[in-house]
Amino acid sequence: MKSRAGQILWYIMLVIIVVLALAPIAWMVSTALKPESEIATIEIHWIPRTITLENFQAVFEKFPILRWMLNSVVVAVLATLLTVFLDSLAGYALARMEFWGRNLIFAVILSMLFIPLQITVVPLFLAFSKLGLTDNYLALILPIGANVTGVFLMRQFFLGIPYELEDAARVDGASAVRIWWAIILPLARPALSAVAIITFLSAWNSFFWPLIVTQSDAARTLPVGIAQFMTLRPGLSMSVQLYGQSMAGAVIAALPPIIVFLLLQRQFIQGISLTGIKGA
Repeated sequence: MKSRAGQILWYIMLVIIVVLALAPIAWMVSTALKPESEIATIEIHWIPRTITLENFQAVFEKFPILRWMLNSVVVAVLATLLTVFLDSLAGYALARMEFWGRNLIFAVILSMLFIPLQITVVPLFLAFSKLGLTDNYLALILPIGANVTGVFLMRQFFLGIPYELEDAARVDGASAVRIWWAIILPLARPALSAVAIITFLSAWNSFFWPLIVTQSDAARTLPVGIAQFMTLRPGLSMSVQLYGQSMAGAVIAALPPIIVFLLLQRQFIQGISLTGIKGA
């Protein structure tokens, strides 16, 4: 009886958590489907009294949102490929190769997790400015290329792979690069998927650095573009937030990462659950 009551309580807690997690998304979609006159009211209506697509239409007509979305897709995809490549190399070296200072290097890499992004923005921007790399894709992709979390996940996953596989490959004359490419990476698909999802979501949702390093719509990403949904209304001398258009832009921006996560969620969960099985 106690077990049954505990199970029911657990399900109730899960339902509450799901409702709290989905409520902001539901409100975002509801607001995007409302006319602006219905949004700016004291009363709260979860279901729109008048469903309209004028907010989505205005977003596509007034703003180059397709260009912003293309920029976000290019940056997120290229940054993900670069990060997966570099993190898998670094994780393989730190997990499978013996060299002096390996654990010290890994500790230094992990210590970078404690450094806030805001501290590195100024020197990073000055460096990219002197190299003439501002307001382009390289400025948005390169800083994401080496991800500390990805290095940690890949290293922990590689530690759990039996060393006998590498020994057999070395007997056959395979080089370290060949072993990494042909043996280790195929076994590390769950970890690669986890790193790919984390990197893609991080690059897609990145706002602070793209806001600083981009000045034109040619390189501006979707989150930075949506922040421009401030406009001047006739008769007013100050900017007014158009909530309907902002929420419509947010709905559009949320769709790609949701699709990516739904497609790779099984690999993501498997990759996260399998890391850390074996310590250093």
